Amino acid sequence: MVSNPDQSRAGATAETTAAGRVVISVDAMGGDRGPEAVVAGCAQSVATDPAIDLLIHGNAAVLEPLVARQPALTGRCTVVHAEGVVTMDDKPSHIMRHGKHTSMWSTIGALKNGDGHAAVSCGNTGALMAVSMLQLRRMEGVNRPAIACLWPSRGRHGFNTMLDVGADIKAEAEDLLAYAIMGVTYFRNGFGEARPRVGLLNVGTEEHKGRAEIKAAHELITRYAEIGRYEFVGFVEGGDIPSDRVDVIVTDGFTGNIALKTGEGTAKLVADILRESLKSSIFAMFGALLANRALKRMHKRIDPRRVNGGVFLGLNGTVVKSHGSADATGIAAAIGLAAKLAQSGYRGRMAERLVIAAQAAQDAVQNGEPE
Repeated sequence: MVSNPDQSRAGATAETTAAGRVVISVDAMGGDRGPEAVVAGCAQSVATDPAIDLLIHGNAAVLEPLVARQPALTGRCTVVHAEGVVTMDDKPSHIMRHGKHTSMWSTIGALKNGDGHAAVSCGNTGALMAVSMLQLRRMEGVNRPAIACLWPSRGRHGFNTMLDVGADIKAEAEDLLAYAIMGVTYFRNGFGEARPRVGLLNVGTEEHKGRAEIKAAHELITRYAEIGRYEFVGFVEGGDIPSDRVDVIVTDGFTGNIALKTGEGTAKLVADILRESLKSSIFAMFGALLANRALKRMHKRIDPRRVNGGVFLGLNGTVVKSHGSADATGIAAAIGLAAKLAQSGYRGRMAERLVIAAQAAQDAVQNGEPE
C-alpha cells in the first residue's frame, strides 16, 4: 500500500496494462457516512469481482488504518494521499479554482492521467461535474453532459434509464437529442437491448403539448432514430417512468431531478407505512412472518442501494456519482457499475453516434432543412 501519488499511479498503470484488470478510482472522503463506509464498500466490491483493483483517494493517515482492517483489500488497492475534502456546501466554482489538493480532484485526475478506468465519488454533485468537465472535457457533439440513473420498472430488464437527473437544469432540443443517443448506448451496453425504446418526458402524450424546445426535440429524436438505433415511442408522462412502455426516458435536469427525488421520497414513505402497518398488531406481525420471503424479494427488487450510482454521460471518461448517504452496500454497487461500464467500451460507440448525429444535423442546416 503506497500513499505517494506518483508511485501509486505508476504502479496501477503497469498492473492494469500487464494483467488487463480494471482499476477504479474512488473518492473516499466525500460521503455523508465518512471514509469508513467507503472503504467497507471497496472491500465488498473486490470480494465480489476479482478483476477490480482500486485507487482510494484521501487523507492517508485516516485511510491506511481503515484499509488495514479489511483483509479483502490486501494487494488490491492503493491509497493516494490527498489532503483536502470537498464538502457538500462548497461551490463548484470555488473547487474549480482552489480544489487541486482535494480527494475529488485527485480521483478524477487518475482518469485524466490514464491510471484509472473509471471513477466513483459520493461527494458534492455540482463540484464533481465541474471537476470532471474541467479535467476530462466533453465528448465531441455534446454541449451539456447528463447524469443517467437506473429506475426500477415493469420492463423485462427490471430497470429503465432516465437522463438528465441533475447535471444541468436547462436543455435545448439538440441537447435532448444527445441525451437520447447517450442513454440508448448506455442502456444497450448495460442490458443487451439491441434497439431500446426512447420516450421524451412531457406533460402529456399529445404532440401539441409541451414547451417549444420539447416539440423541437420530438422532431429531432424522431429524425435520427435510425442513426441512434432506437425506437422512439414519442412523448411519455411521469407515470410511464417505471412502466414497460419505454427503456430510456429523456428530459432536462430540472425535471429529471425532481422526478428522481419524488420517486425516492415516495418509496421511503411507502416502506415506512408498510413497516408501521406490519407492526400494528399481533395479527399483522404474524402475517408479516408468513409473508417474510415475499417481502424480502420485494425489498431486493426495489432496494435503491442495488442501483446506486448516477453515471455522467458525455465526458471523455467514466464517472459514477454515488448517493451521498450511501452505505457500504450502495458504494459497492456504484463501484461494480463503474467497473462494468469501463469494461464494456460503451463510450467509444457513444462517441461515434454523437459525431454522426451532429454531422447529420449540420448537413441538414446547410441544405436548408428545418431543424
